[in-house]
Amino acid sequence: MWGVAPVYFKQLQVLPAMDILMHRIVWSAVLLFGLIFALKQWPKVSAALRSPTVMKVLFCAGLLLGANWLLFIWAINNDHLLEASLGYYINPLINVFFGRLFLGEVLRPMQKVAVGLALTGVGILIFTFGHLPWIALVLAITFSIYGLLRKKVAVDSLPGLFIETTLLLPFALIYWVGFASEQSDLFANEWSLNALIVAAGLVTTAPLLCFTAAARRIMYSTLGFFQYIGPSIMFVLALFVYNEPFEMSRLITFGFVWLALVVFSTDSLRAYRQQQRKLQIERAQT
Repeated sequence: MWGVAPVYFKQLQVLPAMDILMHRIVWSAVLLFGLIFALKQWPKVSAALRSPTVMKVLFCAGLLLGANWLLFIWAINNDHLLEASLGYYINPLINVFFGRLFLGEVLRPMQKVAVGLALTGVGILIFTFGHLPWIALVLAITFSIYGLLRKKVAVDSLPGLFIETTLLLPFALIYWVGFASEQSDLFANEWSLNALIVAAGLVTTAPLLCFTAAARRIMYSTLGFFQYIGPSIMFVLALFVYNEPFEMSRLITFGFVWLALVVFSTDSLRAYRQQQRKLQIERAQT
């Protein structure tokens, strides 16, 4: 779903990126409200609302998520899908780097190699070709910081996402009333455009909820491999559907990042298997 999301946003190019973000927030809030009600998650929401610290963290997380969504939409509708896909390839490596920087997590030797390879690819792009892949870096960094903030608050994904979206809702409604384009007037649009606009809520929340459900059901290493499906689909769409240029500079950078991901994923799988063998031995001994 994340991989094919650009196809959906391309259909909304008649709207400015800020309008699309506004609709993502509004209709996601509506859908999440229904899910919170149907799944009886109000006690978890209430518990979060009673904690000022949690609310401050979720507000900051919501701002970061909104910024990430806005840049992603802008990148797609301005033919920068290749760079957006690069951002989501880099994201797992940024997570590892931030884990070391902010959480004191110890990097395994091969993880250091993977991060170094990714940094090398980006560095070559900057110093040799004079191009900073700022879209990719901002997408990766904002989503990684968002993940760090969510890691620090004990709130489940669905209530947390609902609160984050609801905190952004007043800003979205003010923008809709005072600054939105005429294409955001649902009473003046054709039903087909309105259907696409309202679908923004489903397009936004469905993959997040599926990801959360999958994380509880399958091995973490398997989940890590699946995270590359989204940017891989984006990469194919950018090249073969939307015909974005793929210069040598981008090829070199993608090559280093892909190599980093091979090293990173192989090391993660090996570490997971070692942990499982250790747990089996401990169970056998007890």
